[in-house]
Amino acid sequence: MNHRRVLLRSALAAVLCAAVLPAWGAPERARRGENAAEAATAAYMEEVRGRPRALRAFLRALPKGADLHNHLGGAAPTELMLELAARDGLCVEEGSLRAVVPPCRAGGGRPAADARHDAAFHRRLVRAWSMQDFVPGRETGHDHFFATFEKFEEVETGHMGRLLSEIADRAAEQHQFYLETMVSHPAEGVAALAGRTGYDRDLDRLRRRLLAGGGLDGLVERARAATDRAAAEFRAASRCDTPRPHAGCGLPVRLITQVDRAAAPEQVFTELLLGFELARRDPRFVAVNLVTPEDGAVALRDYGLHMRMLDRLHGWYPEVHITLHAGELVPGLVGPEFLRSHIRQAVHTGHAERIGHGVDVLWEDDRSGLLATMAARHVLVETPLTSNSQILGVSGRRHPFGLYRRHRVPVALATDDGGVERSDITAEYQRAATSHRLGYRALKNLARTSLEYGFLPGRSLWRGRDDFTAVPECARDRPGAPRPEAPCAAVLAASPKAAVEWRQEGAFREFEKRVARREGS
Repeated sequence: MNHRRVLLRSALAAVLCAAVLPAWGAPERARRGENAAEAATAAYMEEVRGRPRALRAFLRALPKGADLHNHLGGAAPTELMLELAARDGLCVEEGSLRAVVPPCRAGGGRPAADARHDAAFHRRLVRAWSMQDFVPGRETGHDHFFATFEKFEEVETGHMGRLLSEIADRAAEQHQFYLETMVSHPAEGVAALAGRTGYDRDLDRLRRRLLAGGGLDGLVERARAATDRAAAEFRAASRCDTPRPHAGCGLPVRLITQVDRAAAPEQVFTELLLGFELARRDPRFVAVNLVTPEDGAVALRDYGLHMRMLDRLHGWYPEVHITLHAGELVPGLVGPEFLRSHIRQAVHTGHAERIGHGVDVLWEDDRSGLLATMAARHVLVETPLTSNSQILGVSGRRHPFGLYRRHRVPVALATDDGGVERSDITAEYQRAATSHRLGYRALKNLARTSLEYGFLPGRSLWRGRDDFTAVPECARDRPGAPRPEAPCAAVLAASPKAAVEWRQEGAFREFEKRVARREGS
């Protein structure tokens, strides 16, 4: 008998001999069968753990919940960015390798389209616009990573829908069920309104001035119109209205307004207010976030001010979600005084329901108290392991991923900027499996957690945020079953969140059945 069959039979025996109550209220025989398939799947993952290609194939097919920390511009593949630059007739500056509008100045630039037939030029741009082949030297990973964005900014600005088509397809093809992606709004309109209005320390008065005369309303309508155009571009690129739509057409997508924390205070507040108003008026927008390097001079100087702005805005718009980059710092990148309170301020003052990165928790004042608060308040940590390794040099046991989990702080894996990183969500799950030794059931619950903490509206499928036991109306049904009974069907019909969670449970069952059949044959 081969090794695989021994593993399978051992897993089946362990499940079938155990006195397990049917947790879902389903018939015990069906529940035992599902437990056996889950155990066989977990056993197979252990068998391939040391075989990277086989492990990646397994994890690629694994249902992987949601991507909750994703920047639209940085998520798209660099090759797509180069092709769009060529189609738009853009030029590439010789020194900076930044895409700019034509004409290409003699001796100072060349057409981006040259990369189509000049392999050396293509490689040079891929390396400049991403982390491909990057080796730290005079330039750190942090500096190279953040320098990429200004190089392709001109491309990103004109192709929101096309980029979204690409990343939605990739997410769906890797068996994800929901995507939240961060987008920017036209900076010139925000800057102009902020400049006319000026800054006022009385934030109530500043908000009234921005809302008066329709100035902010105009920005809201411009942003909504741009989103309409992007949605049309997305549907065309993904062939959503044809007999053969792309995979991403069926993926629920929501948008998060990202705000440049390096700008002047009046512009940051104006952009935040725009994000809150968009989320209030347009269901496609669900939250706001502060972006650009947290270690920048202005970001450090104004961090407390930004949290106070969010505190006031939360009071005016309590229904709008807040997720914040916080703690994307390590010693040496900033002085010790900046490592003591960023996450705490984001949670206590900024009303963050989720934080991105959270790496500097190791140096926060009263770390244990902060972790206890985050666990009690169910503040999720969006964890992009590849990004943290490339930018901050933090990985493996040095990463606080395990610390958060030990303290029962919810965590979800995320990609951050998969295009720039040359990575994807499957790679994040593979890092969790190999660097942090997570098994199948732990990865399965990470996927569930990512959907649970997404900002889709509606009631959850689960009784508690970290307890994956179905609500009473669905307790008699097998999660993910194609025809739930009437009480459960009513819950799913009324809640986009519960409906997506139900779909994932069905995908888990089919995935585990396929693995168990293959290993038992």
